[in-house]
Amino acid sequence: MLLFSLVLARQRNKVRKERDRSETLLLNILPAEVADELKRTGGAQAKQFDDVTVLFTDFVNFTTAASRMSPQLLVAELHHCFKAFDEIISRHNIEKIKTIGDAYMAVCGLPAADERHAEKMVAAAIEMAACMRDRQREAGNTAFQGRIGIHSGSVVAGIVGVKKFAYDIWGDTVNTAARMEQKSEAGRIN
Repeated sequence: MLLFSLVLARQRNKVRKERDRSETLLLNILPAEVADELKRTGGAQAKQFDDVTVLFTDFVNFTTAASRMSPQLLVAELHHCFKAFDEIISRHNIEKIKTIGDAYMAVCGLPAADERHAEKMVAAAIEMAACMRDRQREAGNTAFQGRIGIHSGSVVAGIVGVKKFAYDIWGDTVNTAARMEQKSEAGRIN
């Protein structure tokens, strides 16, 4: 009986660890509020958020730079930059939406409203730009030059897809933030 109890306790511990691991993975994909809704209902309703700030970053001449780098160096440099960006936005309570190639997209003011959304995003953008300048001093030619675009307004947010589903945002605010980034100068915030 004691052996059975020990085996059962080990199995419960193993199940708990796997559940915790799954929860951590889910929270790396979705905002906590959306993950909770998904677990409760099996889905998540699309929502409009009227007061948010969206940020896009992109690396200048990325395709040219990437063609001269080994795959390992390219991915290592992207990882270095995006890891630093993740840490910055986490400190400012900003939600990372996704990376798309060499672009990074984040939003502040959802899923929980935040009256300081623009202020927090600008502070994060300033840190990101400084991080990129520091990286160029440190790594020289292997470091990317970045540009950043920000815009505030309303967005629609929701989950799309079934396989490798994604939490994403849409709307004129997103499009304008992307255009602001495209029109920005290297090392600058627009």
